[in-house]
Amino acid sequence: MLISITAFIGHLHPAIIHLPIGVLLTALLLQWLGSLQKYHLLRPAVPFVLLAGAFTALISCVTGYILSLGDEYDKNLASWHMWMGICTTFVAFLLYAKAKNPQFGANRTVLSIALLALIFITGHLGGSLTHGSDYFTKPLTDIFSNDTSASATIKPIANVQEANVYADIASPILQTKCYSCHGPNKQKGSLRLDDSFSIAKGGKDGLVIKNGNGDASELIKRMLLPMNDDDHMPPKEKPQPTAEQIALLHWWIDNGASFNKKVKQLSQPTGIKKTLLALQTTASSKQDILDIPTAPVEQADANIVKSLSSHGIVVLPLAQNSNYLLVSFVTDTTVTAEVLKLLVILKKQLAWLKLNNTNIGDSAIGYVAQLTALTRLDVAHTRITDKGLQLLLPLKNLAYLNLTGTAVTQQGLLPLKSLTGLRSVYLYRTSVAKNAYALIKSAFPKTNIDTGGYNVPTLVTDTTEVKAKREY
Repeated sequence: MLISITAFIGHLHPAIIHLPIGVLLTALLLQWLGSLQKYHLLRPAVPFVLLAGAFTALISCVTGYILSLGDEYDKNLASWHMWMGICTTFVAFLLYAKAKNPQFGANRTVLSIALLALIFITGHLGGSLTHGSDYFTKPLTDIFSNDTSASATIKPIANVQEANVYADIASPILQTKCYSCHGPNKQKGSLRLDDSFSIAKGGKDGLVIKNGNGDASELIKRMLLPMNDDDHMPPKEKPQPTAEQIALLHWWIDNGASFNKKVKQLSQPTGIKKTLLALQTTASSKQDILDIPTAPVEQADANIVKSLSSHGIVVLPLAQNSNYLLVSFVTDTTVTAEVLKLLVILKKQLAWLKLNNTNIGDSAIGYVAQLTALTRLDVAHTRITDKGLQLLLPLKNLAYLNLTGTAVTQQGLLPLKSLTGLRSVYLYRTSVAKNAYALIKSAFPKTNIDTGGYNVPTLVTDTTEVKAKREY
C-alpha cells in the first residue's frame, strides 16, 4: 500500500513540473518589467510570484526524486536532471530573498540570468529523459540534413537479401516504435530493446522473445492485443507498428532472432518475401492518407477485436485518434468462415483488409462485399475468380484493389468500372490478356492500372513455404 502511494506521488512529477517553470518565467518577466518606470506598480508582485515558483519547484524536486527511484530512466541523465532541478530551486529562493530584502548580499542580475539558464537546462534534461536525447536538436537536424525523410521512418534497403536481419530490419522497427519507452533514456519494466544483450535479457517480467517462436514471444503478443487493452504495446497514444512490421518481427523471431545473419540466410515464406521486397521501395504516405475514411464512426467492439487477435490476425487503427481499422492476415494464411463472420460485425470500422496469400476463394467475397467502408482490399495470390469480382460491386468506397496472382480476366474486371473511386488496380500475373490492357485502361480512365512485369532477380537462397489450404 505504501509503495503504491509513493509511486503515485512520483508519477505526479510530469504533471507538476510545468507549473514552476511557468511561474518562475513569469516572475523573471515581472521583475524585468518592474525595473522600468512605466511598470513600477508590478514590483510588489515579484517576491510573491518568486516564492510561489520556488515552492512549487521544491515540490517538483521531491516528486521527481521519488519517480527516479524506479528503474525506468537512465540513471546518469536522471541524476543530472535532479541536481539541475535542485540548483534551480535554490537559486529561485535566493532571488526571492533578494527581492524581499534588497540588502541581501547577492547580485540580482546574476541570479536572474542563472535562474533563466537553469530553467532551460533542467527542462532540456527532462525532455531528454522522456523523449530522447535528440528531441531538441532533431528538428534542426531534419531541416539542415540532406536526408529529408524523418528518422521515424524506416529507410529503403538497396538490396534486402544482403541486409542484416537485425540491424537493417528488426532494429529500425524497434527504434521507431519501442525506444521511447524501452531505449537508452527510459526503460519501463526494466526492459531495454536498443541492443542485442538487453533484448535477450528481457525485463522485470521475464523474457520478451522466445527464440524460434514468435507466437509465444511477449513482444509479438503485446503488439497484437486490442488497442484498449492496458497491456497493448506500444501504448495507444504512441505511433503503432504496421501489420507488415509486426510480421517482419514475427518472422525474425521464428527464425531464431539472430543478430548477425543476413536475410538470404533465413527461410522466407511467400508472404514475407513480398514484404521484404517492399523494403526496397519507398511507400507513398499521401496515398495512404487519402484512403483513410473521414466520416465519424463509433469505436469497434473490443470483444470482436480481441477474438480476431486471438486467431493470430493483426488488427490495427489506421491512424491516431481514428476508429477505422486495418485487418491483416499476414501472420495467419488460413481464413475460416468463423473469422469472416467476425469481420462483418466490424463492417463500419473496417477500412483496409489484407487477405493476400490466404486460402480464400469466391465464396469468401460474399462476406467481404458486406464491408461497405472498405477503401483498400488486397486479395493477391488467392483463388478469387471473375465470379468473386462481381460480388465486389457494393464496395462503392473502394480505392485500392490488388488482384496480383489471381485467375481474374478482363471480363470479370470491366464491370468494376462502376466503382468510380478506384484509383489503383494491380493485375500482375493475372489471366487478363495482354491485348486487353488498352481496353481496360480506357474503361478506367482515372485509375492506375498496374500490370507489373518488373524484373526482380530470384536468388538461389530464396525459399518457399507450402501449406495445405482449405478454401472458404
